[in-house]
Amino acid sequence: MSRTDFLKKVGWVGAGALLLPTCEVRANPGRRIRVGVIGCGSVSNMYLPHLSRSPFVELVSLCDIKPERADAQGQQFNVAHRYPHIDQMLAGVPFDLLVNLTNMQEHGRLNRQALLGGKHVWSEKPLANNYAEGRRLLDLATSRGLRIWGAPAVVNSPQFAFMARTLREGRLGKVAAAHAHYGHTGPSWSAFFYEKGGGSLPDLGVYNLATLSGLLGPVHAVMSMNTVVTPARKVDDKGTIRVEAEDNAMVIMDHGNGVLSHVQCGFNYFDPYGHEGKGQDRPTISVWGSEGNMSLIGYDWAPFGVELATSWTDPPQRHATDTGSYVWEQGASVVAECLATGKEPRIHPEHALHVLEIIEAARRSQRKGARIPLRSSFPWPLAP
Repeated sequence: MSRTDFLKKVGWVGAGALLLPTCEVRANPGRRIRVGVIGCGSVSNMYLPHLSRSPFVELVSLCDIKPERADAQGQQFNVAHRYPHIDQMLAGVPFDLLVNLTNMQEHGRLNRQALLGGKHVWSEKPLANNYAEGRRLLDLATSRGLRIWGAPAVVNSPQFAFMARTLREGRLGKVAAAHAHYGHTGPSWSAFFYEKGGGSLPDLGVYNLATLSGLLGPVHAVMSMNTVVTPARKVDDKGTIRVEAEDNAMVIMDHGNGVLSHVQCGFNYFDPYGHEGKGQDRPTISVWGSEGNMSLIGYDWAPFGVELATSWTDPPQRHATDTGSYVWEQGASVVAECLATGKEPRIHPEHALHVLEIIEAARRSQRKGARIPLRSSFPWPLAP
């Protein structure tokens, strides 16, 4: 079934009419993108090894408001230029792409500063603190001939590709519903997860929201209930704090054409597989249709396979057990390859903005006790 035929079948031809942008940098074999990383905390321990191995990346500078963290990472990964403030970083050794790994509340401000400084941006999630801010960032990037992308990179996995292809081929029949969940007992290393602008939705739910919207298409409306289960938390950097952002969330999404999906996430979930999800071999995402169902095994940021059931008599079969080169921290390396070669990634900034609007709508739904319509969309189905 062609993409157009699939869109006609599910009734979303309009969404598919959006066009992917192209990388501004012309294909240039052997070109390496000069990368500056801001934020040298826990997430950088995953990003920096991956970036340092990429044939498309030259790590040129690091920045952190705690200079000792930038120094430690600089010594480990042989990055000579280290800065305590983004102003000094932007005025320092030239680079092409800013990789933003800072606290989520700082993403919008720092991403804007980087774009004004003439840099492309890869931002850890979320891209900004609200949809309007994120929209302004993308418009700013476009006006200056720059690119900006936002995590997560879950749509890059072979397991996502298998699920998307299965839906596109119509093997589940008429799709009706999907469910996803992700949670643990909450990070202890920083207060920002629990402060205003933090929360389980932009930290955890964002993965499932990106996966389900990527599979089922743009969301038309959202209803949600979000709560705080644990009102006080003890964290490494500030001691005991009051929790301001949701640590428990249930989100229902209407994808149109009768299709509904549900995401639950939170910081109060006992999980024997721990924060890293090692050994997780159970379904975390399921999609149901009139002729079959399928489940993602493991978390969508670290999947292990897909179980597909399309027979009344035969047991479900496991597919896509090879993760290939996919890891959750690969997003910055993937967009560096785009900038170096012109090869477009499946990750799309409009998708990141759409997920950000879903999160914002979920919080508005909780406050108003109402169904919240969405105004954004993204090119869908995503590029194969």
